[in-house]
Amino acid sequence: MFPNYFIIGAVNAAIAIALGAFGAHGLEEKLTQHYLDVFETGVRYHMYGALGLMLIALLDKTIGGSKHVRIGGRLLLAGIAIFSGSLYILSVTGISKLGMVTPIGGVAMLAGWAFVIMGVVKSK
Repeated sequence: MFPNYFIIGAVNAAIAIALGAFGAHGLEEKLTQHYLDVFETGVRYHMYGALGLMLIALLDKTIGGSKHVRIGGRLLLAGIAIFSGSLYILSVTGISKLGMVTPIGGVAMLAGWAFVIMGVVKSK
């Protein structure tokens, strides 16, 4: 898991930085402040998730591999895609129904961290 998820996390961090710059410079005159804030929230949680994936990869290597930690990493990655992805699309399209999808990503991220916690507890 270590090299793959660390790379996936680093790639996601780079994407989050690129999207943050795009939002700040490319969208500032195209979107309302509300939708800029929505986009920024997506970027912020995208970065949190990316850093989390890198930490999870390091943790998994440190504790010698854990099924729960791997599941946690997968859930966190899914949460990034669903949570941040829905906010990105919502902010540029204005399709408000996408707001109903966003919490699913948040729950996936929370579940991911719960699995990571279980993996650490079981490794002791």
